[in-house]
Formats: sequence, structure tokens, C-alpha cells
Amino acid sequence: MTRFVQAGRAAGSRTRGAALAIICAAQTMFVLDAMVVTVALPRIQTGLGFSGPGLEWVVNAYALVFGGLLLLGSRCGDVFGRRRIFVLGLGLFTVASLAGGLAQSPWQLVAARALQAAGAAAASPATLSLLATTFPEGAGRGRAISIYTALGTAGGGIGLLAGGLITSVASWRWIMLVNVPFGIAIVALASRLLAEPARKPGRFDLPGAVTGTLGMTLLVFGLTRAAADSSGTVHWADPSVLPALGGGALLLGVFVLVEWRSRRPLLPLRLLAGRAKLGNYAAIVLFSMAMEGIAFFLTLFVQRSWHYSTMHTALIFLPMTALLVICSRASGPLLRRFGTRPVILGGLALAAAGVAWMSLMDSSGGYLTDLLVPSSLCYAGFGVAAPPMTVEALASVGERDAGIASGVYSCARQLGGAVGLALLGSITWSAVATHQLEVDPLSTGIRYGFLSAAALVVLAVAATVVGTLRRPAPST
Repeated sequence: MTRFVQAGRAAGSRTRGAALAIICAAQTMFVLDAMVVTVALPRIQTGLGFSGPGLEWVVNAYALVFGGLLLLGSRCGDVFGRRRIFVLGLGLFTVASLAGGLAQSPWQLVAARALQAAGAAAASPATLSLLATTFPEGAGRGRAISIYTALGTAGGGIGLLAGGLITSVASWRWIMLVNVPFGIAIVALASRLLAEPARKPGRFDLPGAVTGTLGMTLLVFGLTRAAADSSGTVHWADPSVLPALGGGALLLGVFVLVEWRSRRPLLPLRLLAGRAKLGNYAAIVLFSMAMEGIAFFLTLFVQRSWHYSTMHTALIFLPMTALLVICSRASGPLLRRFGTRPVILGGLALAAAGVAWMSLMDSSGGYLTDLLVPSSLCYAGFGVAAPPMTVEALASVGERDAGIASGVYSCARQLGGAVGLALLGSITWSAVATHQLEVDPLSTGIRYGFLSAAALVVLAVAATVVGTLRRPAPST
């Protein structure tokens, strides 16, 4: 009898391992694809004849559609089945990748990027919810989330590295086409190996879906239009930015009121109830704001001030990406020993010190002391902090809310990245314009940008601390 029990446990472990591999592969592909085009943009512009402003939409189309449809995608998974929506979303992403790789004009590539994002917005929330239902709450889920978060957090660095390698040895088209065989394989395996969790039947909250999706779309549109482009131009004065941000904020306010009164809300507000939850989500947003801006401006700095090639730029992210993965994996044992909040605080404090050190870089600096050591502290801290944040986001969430909790987490990361790039871009390029008469105004601008990023990480520490404080007992 004991042998049968052990055999059953071993089979269950192998099945969970296969499910984790499928889920992580898909999520890494989604995150990676948001960044992989960054270092290939000059080749894309030459190959398809993009104008300068038009080239921005290769990046912005993905961010806009992905951010706008995340909550709706998570609700679709709850109603129609998370595995089904995961497979359909991944299928759309794969077809769109093929279309992007074969694009012959700018509008075709932008449309393909938008379809990629729509597929990712459907499938991405399902990845984390499938993980939550595959691994019961406890040590097993913590280890699985550490692996999932390590690969997801490292996706940006992997994307920059992959983009540099592919564009150096082959055509830019392969940054799209490489998704096709991987997408087909994941779809085939997911249909066989992933279990379908119980659905959450019910009607769509149509007013919530409309106000939430449009609000998110307008907000992400305004932020992506405001962010600095690769030439250093900031678009806050663009006439479309403030109306989009104001309209997005207004619609999201209406969305909250609709959800408060709805019997079947798109976003159950109970998921955000409590100081601990709100503090954790605030820390996730601030963490994402800093990380997105750091990756963008570090790439720009080494190419412009240190004159690194595309390939060399990609390679500098190799140790950072490795540290993200290693430290995310190491956070599992730390979680079991110290708990989530101390690990989050320690990781964020380490990251803040690394980012502040990186602000000292200038054109005469050296790779070892000015970049490798401080960036190692920064990315090690991010790697340690990310998994416990994800654990906190899913803590005490029942199976019926796993899909929407995953969507809220993804929204926090996506919006944080968009806000961070816009905010840090404005600070950096304003400083560059102010110090134009200096020998290296870009170094000065990026110093202000990195100091601002360090301040964001410190604010994430403060949000985590506030979330841990207990209310004083009422006096008698």
C-alpha cells in the first residue's frame, strides 16, 4: 500500500513539474516579447521604413493593448475556463508572431504587435492562476512561485540579450518568428498536461468590463505617449496625453464605484482589502516603476556614453539576468525561514543601495566598479524581493478568485512599468536639457534618473513597512 501511495505522489510531482515548466515557458515568452524589440528598433526602422514617431508604436502597441485587456482577460479565464483561455490566448500570440515576422509594411507590424498583446493579455493572467490551483498554498507553492517569478522578472533582461544576439547574427524578423515553434509546442503540451480548474459561472460585469478596460487603455495610452522615445524626446506636452490620463483616471474611478455596487464584479474589491494587501500592491507598482526605467536608461547610457555595440549592450545584461534567476530561487529558503515581509524589505533595501551607486556612473567610468558591482546589488535585491511580493499577492486567495488576483498582479506590474518609464524619462531628459553645456549632459541626466529610481525603491520599502504595522489595541 505504501508503495502505491509513494508512486502516486511521485506521479503527482512529475505532473506538477511539467505544468510548472509549461506555465513558466509561456509567461517568460510574454514578458520577453515586450522587451525583445528594444535593441532591434534601428534595424526594424531601416527594414520597414518607419518614421521616428511611428517607430514608437512597435513598443507602444504592445504595452497599450496588453495593459488595457488584462482584467478582462482574467475574467474570461474564470468564466470560460483558465486552461481554455490560456491555450486560445497563446494560439493568438503565436499566429500574431508569425504575422509580425512576415510583415512587409509598418502598419502590418504594429497590428501584429497589438494582436500579440491581446493574446498575452488573455493567457498571462491564466498562467499565475493555473499555478495557484496546481500548487496548494504552502511550501510547494512558494517554490513554484520563486521559479515563476525568477523567469518573469528576468524576462526583460533576457529579452534585451536575445534581441541583441538575434539581430547580430540574423534578421530582426527572427525576434518574432522564434516564438512560433515554442508557441506551437506549449499549446500542444498545455492541452494534454494542464488540468482545467473549476469555472466560476456567471455573467460578465459589462459596465465594469467597459469602464475598466477603457480606463486602463486610456491610462496606458497617455503614459506611453508621455514617455521618452529613443531620441530623448519627452511627449508630456503632446495634446493627447493629459486628456487621455484624465479620462483614464475618471473611468477608473467610475469602475471602482461600479465594482462596489455590482453583485458579480469584474474585480472583487475584497482582494484589495486590508493594509497589508494595499501596501504590497503599492510596493509592486513602485518596484516595477524603478525596474523598467533602470533597464531602459542603462541600455541608452552604455550605447551613447560608453559607445557599446548592440551585441555588447546585450551581453552586459547576462550577469544581471543570471543574478535575478539565482536570487529569485534563493528567496524560497529565505521565505521559509524569515517570512515574506523581512525578505521583501531586505531585497528592496539591497536594490536601493545598488541603484543609488549606479547613479555615480559617467562617461569616464569603468565597467567593473561603475556598472557590474552596483548593478549586481540592484538586480540581486530585485530577484530576492519579487517572489515574496507575488506570494503576498496570492496569499489567502481562494480558487474562485485566483484568476482575477493574477490579473490584478499583472496590471500592477504593467502599469508600474509604464508610469516608471514616463516619470523617469521626464526627469532624465529634463536634466539633460538643463545641463546641455556640460561635457556629458547624458550622464548628468541619468544620474538624476537613477537617484529618482532609488527613491522609488525606498518608497516601496516604506509601503511594505506600513503594510506590516498593526493597529494599536483600543484602550479600555
